[in-house]
Amino acid sequence: MKAMIQSRADEPLFVRSQSETFSLGHLVNLLEARFAEVEPAVHAFVEEEGRFDRLKRQAATLEARYPVPADRPTMYGTTLGVKDILNVDGLPTIAGTVPPTEALSGPEAEAVSQLRAAGVLVVGKTVTTEFGYFAPGPTRNPHNLEHTPGGSSSGSAAAVAAGLCDVALGTQTIGSVIRPGAFCGVVSFKPSYARISRAGMIPLSPSLDHLGVFTSVVNDLRVVARVLCHDWHPAGVADRPIIGIPEGPYLEKASAEGLNHFRQRVGVLEGMGYTIKRVKTFSDFNAIRERHHLIVAGEAARVHAKWFSEFVDLYHPTTLALVRRGQEISDETLIEAIKGIPILRKQLMELMQEHHLDMWITPAAPGTAPKGLESTGDPVMNLPWTQSGLPAIGIPAGVNKKGLPLGLQLVGRWNEDERLLSQAEQIESSLAKAALGHRSGNNHRSRGAER
Repeated sequence: MKAMIQSRADEPLFVRSQSETFSLGHLVNLLEARFAEVEPAVHAFVEEEGRFDRLKRQAATLEARYPVPADRPTMYGTTLGVKDILNVDGLPTIAGTVPPTEALSGPEAEAVSQLRAAGVLVVGKTVTTEFGYFAPGPTRNPHNLEHTPGGSSSGSAAAVAAGLCDVALGTQTIGSVIRPGAFCGVVSFKPSYARISRAGMIPLSPSLDHLGVFTSVVNDLRVVARVLCHDWHPAGVADRPIIGIPEGPYLEKASAEGLNHFRQRVGVLEGMGYTIKRVKTFSDFNAIRERHHLIVAGEAARVHAKWFSEFVDLYHPTTLALVRRGQEISDETLIEAIKGIPILRKQLMELMQEHHLDMWITPAAPGTAPKGLESTGDPVMNLPWTQSGLPAIGIPAGVNKKGLPLGLQLVGRWNEDERLLSQAEQIESSLAKAALGHRSGNNHRSRGAER
């Protein structure tokens, strides 16, 4: 079955709530209709009996608390999807697995509570791969239902792409925010390590886990980050960034199609006056990748030690193999590998300093979303930036001939997420203007040919 699910085109996010005529009840009714139309095909959300009765109660409570638009909190009426490895009061945590939910439950995730206080409506739990690793769930890519949405935050990316929520929370341990964002054609944000609290989240690899966000445009992301990120200081209007391309063995991991598209988009930016520098880096990329996978396996085995002994027969074979591999890694080997994380970050920051770079730019994934639901795609383009803990933003950058999205990954300086967001908005705008000009030029040529 092939299909392209069109996203909703409602009022701009975070603006509609200030309207005197804005009704949360009406919003929930629209969302219920959208779910009926799209969700059976996409399956972005974990099934929930009585979802819209619950949402209508939430909406009524929120409207009663904030009857005056001027008094409403920043994200009043924003609809939120929450990856199902984050606890939400009133909803079970299943984590894409089958162990009893009471074994996985706990206090509500701090990020969810922060967003509730800012006025969001929690639409529900979004589908995840098992425990945030590689065993896929049933979610399909809204751009083509025969293709994966990516993982492990598959449901969150697909939900935003399909217009089933405004914002969604995901997590990234290797590439589980930026990659599905690219596959589904939405904006994605992996902050600097620990800028967003992971309290209330089922970990996979605590040294590498990041909590991230999906939205439709970068400006919406900025509003969410203001609520979630520790010690947030608005950056204002940033200077046009100096951008580095990490040439070498890392970039060669992209597919031919992905790399050609990336080079073309970089050429567009260069033609618009952006300074692009090509910097040789990651000469030891294979060692970086091996270290990353060692840390994930070693820490996953330790996180799952109690559950694994009790529910070993219930684990998916992919997760089972990960934990078994991690059990063979000694504490000493794991500690030594973890020491490489700040070293990699320091190396990248020194390169940025040496070449006066504001950010790196790379493909957000090796190429477009692979066909089939057996795999969630390769996170290789995201791995070193996750390991280093540097902030990364994925932005849509067009589609291939089959209509499948491709994205760019923008990586900023350590703990300068505010600046990265401001500069990402500039790049998003520049690419949109270039695309508009290209379409306009094609239309003029077509009309000329007709004459």
